[in-house]
Amino acid sequence: MKGRIIGIDPGTNVLGYAILQVDGKKADVVVMGVVEMKGQTDHYTKLKRIQEKVTFIMDQYKPDVLAIEAPFFGKNVQSMLKLGRAQGVCMGVACAHNIPIFEYAPLRIKQSITGQGAATKEHVATVLQHLLHFDDIPKYLDATDAMAAAYCHFIQSQTPAALLNTAKSKIPTKSKSSRKVSSKDAWSKFIAENPDRISKK
Repeated sequence: MKGRIIGIDPGTNVLGYAILQVDGKKADVVVMGVVEMKGQTDHYTKLKRIQEKVTFIMDQYKPDVLAIEAPFFGKNVQSMLKLGRAQGVCMGVACAHNIPIFEYAPLRIKQSITGQGAATKEHVATVLQHLLHFDDIPKYLDATDAMAAAYCHFIQSQTPAALLNTAKSKIPTKSKSSRKVSSKDAWSKFIAENPDRISKK
């Protein structure tokens, strides 16, 4: 694969984005950051801001592919609805730019990066820092979560034999194996680890 991958970690309070430059088996960070919407209370104004900012980012960096977290299902219907709308706006912008969209489940992204589906956001960020050699971990881990989505797609684009090898061979993983969790437990963990991602209003 050769080109640019934009990774997006959708949210209605903080949205993470990242651009990864890929040339064959080499990947480099172009940019990563967040779009903050904490000062805005109207949900539709937030969606408008997401559309405007993601459009600006895509126009500026001209990615070839979008990698985004797939919808996460849980019992908090309102939170899921808001998160799904944010995802949909990002996908709509990608469609308007004729950019192919690839969705990855959060557990699959973590598994691809760290070898563990139950890895914490901090663990994911540390592994990415080691793999991509960026200096500082951002204040908001939504940015590294977005980079994780982009890097997950980069890994999946390699040959089957290369899948997961990068993370497993270079990064020592925690000895505790990840356990299979129920949808309810997974959603509760997601909300606990991402308090800023979804507005409660």
